[in-house]
Amino acid sequence: MADQRVTVDGMADAIMEGLLEYAELATDTMKDCVKKAGNTVKKETQENAPVKSGRYKKSWAVKRQKETSTTLEVVVHSRNRYQLTHLLEKGHAKRGGGRVRAIPHIGPAEEKGIRELEEGIRRGLSR
Repeated sequence: MADQRVTVDGMADAIMEGLLEYAELATDTMKDCVKKAGNTVKKETQENAPVKSGRYKKSWAVKRQKETSTTLEVVVHSRNRYQLTHLLEKGHAKRGGGRVRAIPHIGPAEEKGIRELEEGIRRGLSR
């Protein structure tokens, strides 16, 4: 498009074509970065999750929540051990008194995923 000659009448169409091409490229880059960040959060959560029987650690999954032509939402969740997530992350009171210590494994993974998403989008759009 750099060497293409455009008349004054066709300038608006040429600019719009360039903007649409950029929007499509930006959307594809954003969707790829969201998928990678979701997988990173899942991986980090699994690596740092407490292991008793291993079922909680294996229960983590990435689910595509909503996807349109311009957006993508993913959710990282525990498929069948979701009741334990808050108790393990924040700690809880014991039945006979005292407390169980917290094992933060979701929060740090989320922060790493956010950083990776922001850096990936910046790198992808600066090309």
